[in-house]
Amino acid sequence: MPKSSSIAPLWAAEARDFLAANDPVLAQIIAQVGPLHIAHRRERFQALVRAIIFQQLAGRAALAIFERFVKIIGGGRFPTPAQVLAASDQDMRQAGLSRGKMTYIRDLARHVRDGSLNFRRFARMEDDEIVADLVRVRGIGRWTAEMFLMFNLRRQDVLPVDDLGFRSAVAKAYRMSQLPAPKDLKLMGERWRPYRSAAVWYFWQSTRLVTMDGAVKATPKRDRNKGEQRGPDRPAKPIASKLRENSAATSSRSPGSET
Repeated sequence: MPKSSSIAPLWAAEARDFLAANDPVLAQIIAQVGPLHIAHRRERFQALVRAIIFQQLAGRAALAIFERFVKIIGGGRFPTPAQVLAASDQDMRQAGLSRGKMTYIRDLARHVRDGSLNFRRFARMEDDEIVADLVRVRGIGRWTAEMFLMFNLRRQDVLPVDDLGFRSAVAKAYRMSQLPAPKDLKLMGERWRPYRSAAVWYFWQSTRLVTMDGAVKATPKRDRNKGEQRGPDRPAKPIASKLRENSAATSSRSPGSET
């Protein structure tokens, strides 16, 4: 099973101070959520295979397929790209994979085996270059690539504007009547640069805060474009209090309507 570390990134404290100083609305969220604890997932090939398996499936069903995949294809250990490519269709189906996901996972394994996708190069690459490298693989979209940047590579300035959970959290925090469009989130995100990953994480955690009526407001967990699951990892512990509107922090340009 993939393991994650809760050790804060080196830039955590600086990001928290910067965001609190530059956005009063986010400053309230930060004060309530507390320290930044973006999970660190060290896997590379395994993480991407897992992301493909989990697409468009409920968590428990996807986990069961993932565990069968590891048992059948890898003999109890996570399989190598070579083992994936050597596996028969029958074994893949026995694990519970659809034909489409079999194709996606094999395409990923082929890229890794042939070296056309080389994770060792990522340390020298810019975020956009890594996204472009990853989306060449069938079944990996921009959202998956952005989650990989945030949680596996711990890049500090990722802004997944198509993530429904993030958009919902921003709309709630700023008391917007509609979800902000991706293009408007990009404009808003300039105030959080170069720590947009931290801003996104705090907005995700804000949806777990307990409101005055005692209800925990959970956001939808699926990406509206591809059905991919969002990745807010560790939710903040519920704490009392409700976010108050801070009109001074609201952008003068309303990011209201969808396009």
